[in-house]
Amino acid sequence: MEIRKLQKIVVSALEDIKGKDIAVINTAKLSSMFDRIVVATGDSNRQVKALARNVHEKVREAGGEVLSVEG
Repeated sequence: MEIRKLQKIVVSALEDIKGKDIAVINTAKLSSMFDRIVVATGDSNRQVKALARNVHEKVREAGGEVLSVEG
């Protein structure tokens, strides 16, 4: 999947669940492991779990693969 498309899907999924302080950090020149890091905050543990679950579902629906979820 093209990185810009994936980034839009992830940010949109976070916005759907009212994620806050969404930041996309371009790490392509810093690490060969990944091109982007997306960071967001939530108001509670329950909301943060819902954010992660929604991103996972939306990426899979778009045909992407989620290798790992951290936190």
